[in-house]
Amino acid sequence: MTFPSPSSPVLDADVTESPSPNSDYAAHVNPQWVRLLDLLQMNERYVRCQGAELFTAGGRRLLDFLSGYCVHNTGHNHPHIIQALQAELQSSGPAMLQSHVPELAGTLAAELCRRAGGQVNKVFFCSSGSEGVEAVIKFARARTRREGLLYCAGAFHGLTCGALSLMGDSFWKQGFGPLLSGTKELPFNDVAALERELKTRKHAAFIVEPIQGEAGIRLPHANYLRDAQALCRRYGTLFVLDEVQTGLGRTGKFLAAQHFGVDPDMIVLAKALSGGLVPVAAVLMTDEVYESVYDSLKRAIIHTSTYSENSLAMRAGLATLEVLDRENLAERAQVLGEYLREQLAHALADLEMVEGVHGMGLMCGIRFRAPGSIRLRVPYEAFRRVHGGMFGQMIVRRLLRDHGMLTQICGNNFMVLKAAPPLVITQAQIDEFVLAVAAVLRDVHTSSAFWSDALSLARRAVNV
Repeated sequence: MTFPSPSSPVLDADVTESPSPNSDYAAHVNPQWVRLLDLLQMNERYVRCQGAELFTAGGRRLLDFLSGYCVHNTGHNHPHIIQALQAELQSSGPAMLQSHVPELAGTLAAELCRRAGGQVNKVFFCSSGSEGVEAVIKFARARTRREGLLYCAGAFHGLTCGALSLMGDSFWKQGFGPLLSGTKELPFNDVAALERELKTRKHAAFIVEPIQGEAGIRLPHANYLRDAQALCRRYGTLFVLDEVQTGLGRTGKFLAAQHFGVDPDMIVLAKALSGGLVPVAAVLMTDEVYESVYDSLKRAIIHTSTYSENSLAMRAGLATLEVLDRENLAERAQVLGEYLREQLAHALADLEMVEGVHGMGLMCGIRFRAPGSIRLRVPYEAFRRVHGGMFGQMIVRRLLRDHGMLTQICGNNFMVLKAAPPLVITQAQIDEFVLAVAAVLRDVHTSSAFWSDALSLARRAVNV
């Protein structure tokens, strides 16, 4: 398979300038974040980011295998998207007039619905995936006149109060008081449990990620989503897909839903929709859902958002779709994702703490397991008792510090390392990543220095 070469502008600035301190950020934004990055030796100052490459003030070149949690599908600072934004700014057009018809929003909405296919025909634009999920909650209740909401264990739908009500992990909820009532968690991939709840006919929506990103890149069983959709239709509950991480070509198709033959009532898109340059999200929905909210002239503005439909975000969205098409990025994700998993599986096959490699497209996970041998079990258990996520975080730290690879463990499953590079990644860059992962994980299995370093880090982390 031959793909056009992703655009990679030549860097035109000195990337070896001295880094500036983080004092203002620590003083006025989030000092704990600065402390955590310092502890993990991940506090790099990035001065240029292009494609899948990150350049630091200290002169390092890193490869991005996180993509801002699937934001940078088109790569960092894609020149076509930047050019489109520059042209929009220079046009001095109506960016946020709030009292006109934004034509660009109509064009982008039509393109999104066409690519999504199925029954979705209307779009509500907002600024983030969390805000999109909030819209889903309101619209689903308006359409069904029900209050209940179903979600899956391991889900990550966002950190606003409504979205947070659709997540079971207590870590994200602790200290924030009562959230929405009437929400219920179900096991992912459990059709019988879903039907038991749907039979009550009290739930407005079942919202599910087609692939659970933060739960460890968990894929659905072959017929799970199709069966779930059929049950939702039978019992009058809206079937909603959160494609915030999985959409825009990440899994090898425009939507992950298209792998599984489903036609949801609502779809949430965000993250990669603007090339990682402007906050934007979109909730795609059927005419029936839309008309249950905007059902009269007096309700024409019943649900809106200040930055919804702003021209800069809409132009960025259109340019992003053009890049996805021109560079065949969904097809590229399909082919190179299979290559990445094959190479990782081969390189890590003999390591006892690697349970497997899985994923779809360029959304991949390396799944770890507790060691069986006493030689590894003793330090692993000592390390795990300090914090469940520190083992995976140590691997992340080593990959960045020693090999120039940026990635992260999954937010709700600390035993899975995420590998989700920009879709413009090259085969040679994948090979670099595989070699780096193999080198770090072989150290885990053979080097006492890895474990002593890890335990030292863990002890210091107790006070952070």
